[in-house]
Amino acid sequence: MSHYEIIGDWGTSRLRLFRLEEGRITARRQGPGIGAVGRHAETAFAEAAAPWLEAGMPSAIRLCGMVGARDGWVEAPYADCPADALAWRAAALRLDWRGVPLGIMAGLACLDADGVPDVMRGEETQIFGALARNPALATGRHLIVLPGTHNKWSVVEDGRITAFRTMPTGELFALLRDRSTLGAGIDTADPAQEAQGFAEGLARAGEGRLLSSLFAARAMRLRAGCSPDWALGYLSGLVIGCEIAEIRGTLGSADDILLIGDARLSARYAQALEAQGLSSHMLDGDACSLAGLGYLEN
Repeated sequence: MSHYEIIGDWGTSRLRLFRLEEGRITARRQGPGIGAVGRHAETAFAEAAAPWLEAGMPSAIRLCGMVGARDGWVEAPYADCPADALAWRAAALRLDWRGVPLGIMAGLACLDADGVPDVMRGEETQIFGALARNPALATGRHLIVLPGTHNKWSVVEDGRITAFRTMPTGELFALLRDRSTLGAGIDTADPAQEAQGFAEGLARAGEGRLLSSLFAARAMRLRAGCSPDWALGYLSGLVIGCEIAEIRGTLGSADDILLIGDARLSARYAQALEAQGLSSHMLDGDACSLAGLGYLEN
């Protein structure tokens, strides 16, 4: 068995693997998301990590995200909120894979004010990683937003995730872009036009009228000469802006909102938050994932 570990963040859309040697990342690999491989996750993992495995098996494997979902590799449990890093770590699923200790991180579960359940997988790793990298976040109350396919608005109080709300804005946008007459499968090619549409979508979102504003993405192309790039940006700005307008206040106020995730998408959320008078700052999603995975002990 070789002296290296594999840690990975396996979401719906992609797999990111990191090879660790003496605490340093020495190589990276990518693969398809759980949404594409489902119950064939074990095979997909072996294929993605094949160059490393062929040279020698790792001493340990640690994975987080949708790999532990019901339709992933093996279903891992949920830790109930409020949860700190210790409770979350204790709930991890531990297996043996080809003679190697395999740890699959638990998800988190909570109930909203109406008693409706909510769940997350993967985002909690980034949150606890953010707390590990920034000790000041482990005290007081903080509102942390993780943009993605299913955005998570999370409340952290004194190092515990006490509540969160999922907004499937990314999935809605993808459906509008790829499967509706509003988007018609368009993809942006003119960043300036797309940025203008995004700003217009944010402005419309401030009026709080999502459904009545959606069709403008098509009508403005047909009657006002707007480009497909403008329409794509408009749809993005509209759904993100309406998400913020709907959820702001439901989880309480915050002087500064922390954004964790992809830099480009987080920048969009920062712009949308600013349009509604809210301040924010960003942390790198990969760095937080790696720090969070470091919590898991084999």
